[in-house]
Amino acid sequence: MDFSLSEEQEMFRNYAKKSLADLEGTQIARRYAAGDRIAIQQSHDSLVELGCTGLNIEEAYDGMGLGALDLVPIFEEAGAVLLPGLLLETQSFVVPLLQKFGSQHQKETYLPRIASGEVKVSIAWLEPESSYRPAGIQLSAQHGQLNGTKIMVPDAELADYLVVIARVQEGRDEAGVRAMIVPTADVAIQPQASMDETRHVANVFFQNVAYTEEQVIGDWHAIQESLLSFNAALSAMIVGSLDRIVHTVTEYANIREQFGQPIGRFQAIKHRIVDMKMDLETARSLAHYANWAYETNAEDRVQAVAAARIFATEAFNRVAGHSVQIHGGIGFTEELDCHLYVKRARFYEHYLGSTADYYAQAAKALGLTAVEQQVIV
Repeated sequence: MDFSLSEEQEMFRNYAKKSLADLEGTQIARRYAAGDRIAIQQSHDSLVELGCTGLNIEEAYDGMGLGALDLVPIFEEAGAVLLPGLLLETQSFVVPLLQKFGSQHQKETYLPRIASGEVKVSIAWLEPESSYRPAGIQLSAQHGQLNGTKIMVPDAELADYLVVIARVQEGRDEAGVRAMIVPTADVAIQPQASMDETRHVANVFFQNVAYTEEQVIGDWHAIQESLLSFNAALSAMIVGSLDRIVHTVTEYANIREQFGQPIGRFQAIKHRIVDMKMDLETARSLAHYANWAYETNAEDRVQAVAAARIFATEAFNRVAGHSVQIHGGIGFTEELDCHLYVKRARFYEHYLGSTADYYAQAAKALGLTAVEQQVIV
């Protein structure tokens, strides 16, 4: 079975690639890390003009009605330049959540505005000293009010709304967990320090924040379904980063000379680059299949997405680390982008779940027993 992208999808990739290249690629991330939000707004406007924010939204809500695979080249190009912002969260988590589980009113309210680029949405999930599992969700959503704290909320300062994972009844099981959409204007946002300066994170405080049932989108099942879409897309974004790293390292190995010849001729470097290329192509195959499996509702979609997520995040750490080593002393400097990819790899390593969580998810989907799952993890 051929999972390569179509001619039309590759054509769309070229448009997105040129658009981001015109804004100087990773300079967008560097400027955002320095506090300049002009470049990130320009990149957002450019992608909106290309129609990226409406690709996977139904035509009835001003979108193009395409699927997860059509977003793959966009996410790969975004990953290549370490694009900051909420394109990933909005398009791969929030849009599927609304389209599959939202009410008609919610779809009509939010989807056209997301398609037009007017609205960006972040995800408020993790809580202090907690986890992404149901027991870790203790932000109270009772009596029409939200009370509690969320941490590590990505780019909350750029978001118009938050999808908040909250608990509507006391307990630690998944039955009382709901996803709801809340305007950022209703909450207090406090910036946090982040290892990856190109992805700003924040504490978000909810103190007697009023909400109605119209803001509730779905339950734990709906959240997990949307997380499948997110992880398939995240895998594609990581593939874009891996591709750029391998390309950069190969170029450097061909021009950097020692003992009168390019370092790429030395087996220690040559074999390392081959290993990096193998990681890239394996991650690419897994990511493309994961997005296809999710889009077609394939029987093995949970295993496919979990496998893609696990391999991509682990490969990202390996390849980014190798890049620094191959560049030698200059690889540690601010001038090169090597450190940016290392930090982004660490950011994604435990984003919306750890590797252990996804090993357990894959094992459960494969029908393995609890003992067998522990052996795998």
